[in-house]
Amino acid sequence: MGQLFSNSIAALDAIKTSPFLLYYQGNLDLLERPKVSIVGSRRPSNYTKQFTYDIAKALAKRGVCIVSGAAMGVDAIAHTGAGEENTIAVAANGLDIRYPSVNKTLIEKIEQKGLVLSRFDNGFKATNWSFVVRNELVVALGDVLVVTQADLESGSMRSVQYAQKMGKKIFVLPHRLDESKGTNFLLSQEKAVPIYDIEKFASLFGGAPSNSCVQKDEFFYFCQTSPTLDEALVRFREKVYEAELEGIITIRNGIVKLK
Repeated sequence: MGQLFSNSIAALDAIKTSPFLLYYQGNLDLLERPKVSIVGSRRPSNYTKQFTYDIAKALAKRGVCIVSGAAMGVDAIAHTGAGEENTIAVAANGLDIRYPSVNKTLIEKIEQKGLVLSRFDNGFKATNWSFVVRNELVVALGDVLVVTQADLESGSMRSVQYAQKMGKKIFVLPHRLDESKGTNFLLSQEKAVPIYDIEKFASLFGGAPSNSCVQKDEFFYFCQTSPTLDEALVRFREKVYEAELEGIITIRNGIVKLK
């Protein structure tokens, strides 16, 4: 288990109590990647389960890291859909405790391949207030917040409040009337954007490479922004033409795009 201060992570400046000490287990490089926070009900419907998984998977294909709270339901599905190597789990307890126990195996895999973070030292057991602190950290780490199902009075709606205070865009799954009343309320108040097309939503973060072996490195994320050829050459020089020859990118009308 390692330690670092929150002020070494720019995204956490949004938390009023920053700087503070963070404990971690896993790959800190994930903090440098584009990140999307996904939260929702601990008892999701089958509809929510399917599309939470699909959203996380589509984002991970584009090199986006999924941030969630390792709880039952939507959290665990989001981590699983992304793949352990593409996810950050934020715990409400010390990292020597893998809670909830039903997700113990998943959390262990994220420790090995992804990243687990906590504001709490070893031995600390989750409490009502530590879940609130956990939720704030989950939201702060993401570039945007996705809520796939939530009741009006729920921890997920508290996460929405954090996102609003931090000025983060909020996306939700559309639901039928009388289902997921929290997300339907956000839509009725025009405080969230509905996800009607998962690929269209995921494409906001760039294209999915046709070659699954493409390395998700600095060059990959740079190309996701569709830079001009001149911009790419200034920053990466001969690597641009090497990537074109390898079929990783295309250069059309002076614009570089992932293939």
